[in-house]
Amino acid sequence: MDNSKNYYCVIMAGGVGSRFWPMSKTVHPKQFMDVLGIGRTLIQLTFDRFTKLLPPENIYIVTNEIYKELVLEQLPEISTRQVLCEPSRRNTAPCIAYANYKISEINPDAIIVVAPSDHVISKEDEFVNDIRVAMRAAGKNNPLITLGIRPSRPDTGYGYIQFEEEKTYAHDRRLHKVKTFTEKPNLEMAKTFLQSGDFLWNSGIFIWSLKSIMQAFSEHLDDVDSLFKQGIGKYNTAEEKTFISDTYAICKNISIDYGVMEKSDNVYVLSVDFGWSDLGTWGSLYAIRKKDENQNAIVGSDVMIYDTKNSIVNIPNGKLVVLQGLDGYIVVEQDNTLLVCRKEDEQQIRNFVNDVKMEKGEKFV
Repeated sequence: MDNSKNYYCVIMAGGVGSRFWPMSKTVHPKQFMDVLGIGRTLIQLTFDRFTKLLPPENIYIVTNEIYKELVLEQLPEISTRQVLCEPSRRNTAPCIAYANYKISEINPDAIIVVAPSDHVISKEDEFVNDIRVAMRAAGKNNPLITLGIRPSRPDTGYGYIQFEEEKTYAHDRRLHKVKTFTEKPNLEMAKTFLQSGDFLWNSGIFIWSLKSIMQAFSEHLDDVDSLFKQGIGKYNTAEEKTFISDTYAICKNISIDYGVMEKSDNVYVLSVDFGWSDLGTWGSLYAIRKKDENQNAIVGSDVMIYDTKNSIVNIPNGKLVVLQGLDGYIVVEQDNTLLVCRKEDEQQIRNFVNDVKMEKGEKFV
């Protein structure tokens, strides 16, 4: 573990995963579930990956305060001081600013990898090697590094990163200068991106030195940075909780991509291919689950299907479900809630959740 005492990891685990409704609900979101059916939850798998790179005591989890006990229960290797509790959801920039100040009082020389808690990586050794490459580079000349996934299809569910082929980082030619960050495109645009060859999927995984990200915050997102700066001396003390509660009440909701990365001129991307899925949707889970001869991915002990293909079915064990005549559907039941939806319309699930909340109340979401 070269330099590992200065290596830190921040795992973002505060999301609700509403596109995975009704399996993922506010009280128990998908990162705390064994979605793959292998005996480890997504957050546990994420934690396991990073322990191959750095000491467990250098891993911090940022989550909503309602999930604090779930985090400690699922990750017994960490202490309470490693769980950063957000009183409300404010997107990724405030969450990263909070972690920056928390870590800076412990180790100002930290090199940090920031990653979501709900990604699936099938080639773990390649992942570890790629993160190590990026962390080494992050310690020289302080670039802001993001991981870009080589796209395998024109996906409209991901943001994209365009890189400059001829401009590489002095310390590692595998790192290319980022030209633009692009929001989720429509299908035609996604096809154009794929053909051009200089676009990558935005993985949402970042690597930087603490010095460089704090500098970037002060330059590009000073209104957020100055709020958290006021807590110097309170982090890692009994005063931290009250300070964070007051700060989140007035902090704006903004992503790190929009607030910092898109505005910085020292952003580089490492093109990687380690079998990545962000498990953002039922379709992405369908893609990695085992399928029968009719391309159905079925979880549930008592599911009977007739003339059904290309569908994903997720039913609690012991519940009998009979399906006939479906092609390309999502069928999910969880806690008195049943969803039947075309796979191609899965991006609408968030809208369904909002409508359910409005018309039926919080108990179903």
